[in-house]
Parts: sequence; structure tokens; C-alpha cells
Amino acid sequence: MNSLLLRLRDKGNTVPVVEHRPETIAIAIANHVIDLGPGAGSAGGTICFEGTFEKLRASGTVTGRHLDDRTTLKPAVRKPTGALQIRGASTHNLRDVDVDIPLGVLTAITGGAAGAGKSSLIRSIPPGHNAISIDQSPIRGSRRSNPATYTTLLAPIRKAFAKADGVKPALFSANSEGACPTCNGTAPFTPTSASWPASPNPCGDCDGKRFHPSVLQHHLNGRDISQVLAMPVTEAEESFATGAARIPAAHKILRRLTDVGLGYLTLGQPLITLSGGERQRLKPATRMHDKGGIYILDEPTTGLHLADIEQLLGLLDRLVDSGESVIVIEHHQAVIAHADWIIDLGRGAGHDGGRIVFEGTPTDLVTASTTLTGQHLADYTNS
Repeated sequence: MNSLLLRLRDKGNTVPVVEHRPETIAIAIANHVIDLGPGAGSAGGTICFEGTFEKLRASGTVTGRHLDDRTTLKPAVRKPTGALQIRGASTHNLRDVDVDIPLGVLTAITGGAAGAGKSSLIRSIPPGHNAISIDQSPIRGSRRSNPATYTTLLAPIRKAFAKADGVKPALFSANSEGACPTCNGTAPFTPTSASWPASPNPCGDCDGKRFHPSVLQHHLNGRDISQVLAMPVTEAEESFATGAARIPAAHKILRRLTDVGLGYLTLGQPLITLSGGERQRLKPATRMHDKGGIYILDEPTTGLHLADIEQLLGLLDRLVDSGESVIVIEHHQAVIAHADWIIDLGRGAGHDGGRIVFEGTPTDLVTASTTLTGQHLADYTNS
């Protein structure tokens, strides 16, 4: 991919790339890097650095500090509690593959190239295991959707408002009875096109709050519903944890949003204003309350900044330690090094893939150094 980008540039094209991976940022070493931040959401939006890759590395920005991140192989791995058997898998380019995926641990499905057969292997899992799959497909949601509605967070909040004020929960939905009659609850944002971010366009009657004025007379712990929806996830998580506003069901969802690195989003922020990476992270925050026993995540590092990888690893650990089995399809070396078991496919893509080329622990993979994954993992670790 990096070679392709350079060839595009060398043909006289201008090639802006939005990227987190140091390997891709580095190819701009003779060109220009623009680093935004310092944080995300309301904590971002400013240019923290402009210049070469080497100067970024020494800049002290969050990105610069993490460019040389390396990881340590796990000194001890978890013991499996069972195995998920796949026999004779031949989906797409798989070549009559037999493999046992261990349960009760964190398993990484890796491959030396895109198209090695990783996703095909996961699709070969026999039915009946009630596995919860979180893939790369786009999330669905209308221009009325926001993190509170998409994650079902709004439901317990509406019930809490209704109980506190002795009214119907439907009043606290801008998509139902509580909507401003003038803008029908769509005031804050109007899309400028199907593929471009929305632009502010507040309603003159509700001032962009989306609700009928009478609804805003009702309060929960001193806030009306529009003020709750304007809260960042981290603030709401703290607010609904204890005291008069304690809502356990809401707090659990808010905790998961924080776990996937979305603590800076406001509860009512329209989905159409979220980046691709932010939308992808909403999926695990929504699905990880299901009791499936087996979670399958397709490249969960997609859209994550280097500084967020450690937070993701903590989330995966909490899932496994709570008794779940976690299977990740992943290329990122930090996730592979953190796995308890690795199943590596290859050696190449398409007709050159579809075979199991390694099974074992991260330490075994680095020690063997017989596959592309093992060689790149060795380069990334401190061992």
C-alpha cells in the first residue's frame, strides 16, 4: 500500500492520507505531516504540528510520543477451557482446513497478507455456537440517530425522567411525542449532501434543543433532557453512577463507550457527524452486553490512534477475564503480541493463501520466525 501511495505521488498527484500507522506516516518523511489534536472531539480541532516525520517524532505531541511504541511478549498466557472445532473448511480460498480455536482465551487470527483466508476461516465456524460477530460493515442510522439512540442508552434515561416527573417516557424522545412541533425534532443539524458533514442549522423555536418547551420543564438531578444529551460520555458516566441520578443500565452502556475510547462524544451527537473510526467503535460498545460467550472482532484497531491501542487491549482482557472467548482478526502487532494463541494463515493471498502456517503462542511465533507475521512481530517487540 505504501508503495502504491508513493507511485501515485511520483506521477505528479497530490495524495493526502488520513492515517494512524507509523509505517504509512513515515513515507511522508520527505514531504509533510499535519498532526491534529491534542485530543478528540471538543479537545481536538487544532493543528498541533506541521513538518517532517522525524520532526514529528521529536515534537512531543500525542502522535509523536507513540510513533516508536513497541510491545513486550506476554510472559504467561491463559489456559483454554475448551476448543471450537473447524473441520474441512473450504470457504473461498481455504484448502480443506482443520483447526481448533481455543475457548476462554484471546485468540488472534492473523495472515501475512490481505486475502490470506482470515475472514473465510471465521465464516467457517459451525452454526449453533451463538457467536457475536462485530465486523467492518457500516453502522446503520438515520440523521436522527446519535450515540444515545444507537446504543439504546436513551431508553433507561427516558424511563428515569418519566419516573422522576410522573409522565410518559415518550415525551423524552425527539423522535416521538416530545419533539419540537416546528422542526419535528431535527433542529441541530441538516445534511448538506449525502457524503459531506452536516452543518449547524438551529430551529428558531426550540433553539436547536429538538424538544417541545414543555418537555424541558422536567428535570432529572437538575438537568433537562436536552442538557443530558449535551453531556460528554465521561461526564454522563460519572453522573449516572451514584446518587439521585443513578441509572445502572445507562451506566453500563456509558462504561462500554468509555472502554472503546469514545468518552469525549456527547450523547446526542448526530451519527452523521462521526468519523468512520468513531462509528466502527460504536459497534462493540453496543454488542458487548450480549451474553454470547464468543466474541469475534474483525480488526478492532481500525480507526484507533496509537494511544488508544492499550485501552482496547484492556477491554479485550476484561472480556476474557469475565469468562468470554474472544477471537480477533488482526494485523496490528500490539494486539497479536497480547494474544494467548495465534492462528496464522498464508503464506500469501488468494491462491497462495488458505493454509494454516502457524499455531501457537506469540513467543513461539517470534521464536520460529518462519512466517511474515512472525518476522514483523519480532521487529515490533522489545524481546
